[in-house]
This record gives sequence, C-alpha cells and structure tokens, in this order.
Amino acid sequence: MKTSYVSNLAIQTAMRMTIAQNQMDLLKATQEQTTGRHYDVGLTLGASASRSLNLQREIDRLNSMKSTNSVVTQRLSGSQGALETMAKAAEKVRDTLVTYKGNDAASQLKIQKTEIMGALQTFTAAANTSFNGEFLFSGINTDAKPFADYTATSAAKTAFDTAFASFKSANGITSDDQITAAQMTTFITGLEASFMDTTPGGYWDTNWSNASSQNMTSRISASEVIESSTNANTKGFRMFALASVISAELMDRNITPAARAAVGTAALDYVEKGIAGLNGERSSLGIGESRVKKANTSIDDQLKLMKSHVADLEGIDVEETATRINTLKVQLETSYTLTSRLQQMSLLNFL
Repeated sequence: MKTSYVSNLAIQTAMRMTIAQNQMDLLKATQEQTTGRHYDVGLTLGASASRSLNLQREIDRLNSMKSTNSVVTQRLSGSQGALETMAKAAEKVRDTLVTYKGNDAASQLKIQKTEIMGALQTFTAAANTSFNGEFLFSGINTDAKPFADYTATSAAKTAFDTAFASFKSANGITSDDQITAAQMTTFITGLEASFMDTTPGGYWDTNWSNASSQNMTSRISASEVIESSTNANTKGFRMFALASVISAELMDRNITPAARAAVGTAALDYVEKGIAGLNGERSSLGIGESRVKKANTSIDDQLKLMKSHVADLEGIDVEETATRINTLKVQLETSYTLTSRLQQMSLLNFL
C-alpha cells in the first residue's frame, strides 16, 4: 500500500492555466464591450454569419458609392462656378455692345475692343478650369485643354482672317469700306454656319475646341446614372465665341456705319443666345446636383437600415458583458491571491 499526494506545484500549474483562460476571456469581453459586437462573429452566429457578411458587403458598396458621389458633387459645383464666370463674361460683352452701340469714334471703338477681348480671356480661363487634374469642360477627353486661347497667332485668329480675306476676294472687295451692310450680314451668316458645324474635324473642332461632345457620366445609385459635366462644344460656347470674334475683329475696322451696325446687331443676338445656352447648361447641372443630393439621402437611409440589421445580428448585450467582465476580474484577483499563497508554501517554513 502506498500514499498518493497532490503537490503544490500541480496546484500552481492548474491555477496558472485558469488565470490564462480568464485573461483570454477578459480580453474578448473587453473587446466586445469596446466594439459592441461579438469577438468571433462566425463562431457565435454560425450559419447566420453569411447573412452578416452580405450586409457588410452591401454597406461597403453603399459607402463607396457615397464617396464617389462626393467627388461628383465637387465636380458639379466646380462646373457651376466656372459657368457662372463665363455667363458674367458674356454679359460683359453684351453690356459693352449696348453701351457703344452706334458709336463710330475710333477711340471708343478701341476701348470696346479691349473690353470684349478682356471678357473673352476671362471666358477662356473659366472654360479651361480643371478639377483633380481633369478639365471640367472636355467631356470624356478630360486630359485635353478644351477651349483654345484667341491670340494673334492662334488657329482661330488665322481661320477668321482667312475666311474674311476669302470673302472679300470672292466678292471683288478691295477695301473694308466697300463692304455693304448686306454683304457683312452674308459673311457673318456664313461664319455662323462654320462655328455651329458639328462635323468631327470641322471648323470648330479644328480651330477652337479639343473637347469631346460626349459628357462624363457617373453612377450615383444602383439605378441612376447622370451626366456629371458639360463640354465646350455646346451652343453657349460657340455663340459666345462667335459674338466675341466678330465684334472684336470687325467693329473697329474701316467699315461703313451701316456695316458696323450690322455687325453690332448680329453680335448682340449671338451673345444673348450664348448667355441663354450657358444658363441652360447651368440648369442641367443643377438638376444633376439635386439628383445626387437625393441619391445620398436614399443611401443614408439604406445604410442606417442595414447597420441596424447588422447590429441585431452581431450586437452584444452590453449589461451582460459588463457583468461578465466584473466577474472575470474578481476571479482573476482571487486566482492571483491563491497563486501567491501557494508559492509561499514550503516545508522549510515548518521545520
């Protein structure tokens, strides 16, 4: 017969294992209390975990779409600001034409030309506005500068001079003062046809615009796609450019008052159409902004609903978790105390 015993080493080892387990349980419970969801969702939910994953994936998709909509909103806002500047430049040309209407004094005509050219430069700068490295009015050709500068050596200036010289030659006109009002109207009408020609590679594409007529589109919800930009090939751009060019290039020439009046009348008509076209584009983009805002509201509602479902699936009982944490802390304190006392137990203390 023999006597069996349990050493204090065995007890200490068991106690350390208990402490380690309690520490792990406390870590999990603390994380659950912090995040508000189960430590191991898959283990806790079992087969229902797939439903939670699907909801999380849909939440990520909606958040991504909302982030994209933020970029779309900024692009639309930038376009609106640029179009407003362009509309003001067009109004400046209109006001200048009205102010100097019927004035044939060379000094006044020079001032008129300076103001119109200044408005054209302002318009050009706004038309070439970029956002995030992309031109706003280039359509899908976002890396191409959409609107050409009108300078003494530009293709647009050369094209106008060539067209005017060709018209005079074809009609046997040797000096500008020989042009009648009817002939000036005919020339301007022909020039209008060139500016409004939408044929790829035509007058407008060759001399004025590098933009695509196809606008940028953006998906703002699961079922909605909008045009999130406009382009420099629209009627508003063409009409403003035509009005600016004929008034700046022809009004101060040595032409008869009647021919000058024909130029002023045509230019005023074109710039009014340009302003209307620009405001029309602003309205279209405004509708797009409204649709993005409504789409974001819908996305927010969907996110709120889905997050609520996820919380129901993955959420924890906060009060129960707090109670469990307190219990684990008490157990750990007790375990630490017992372990300390066991370590102090030695036969030498009783000899």
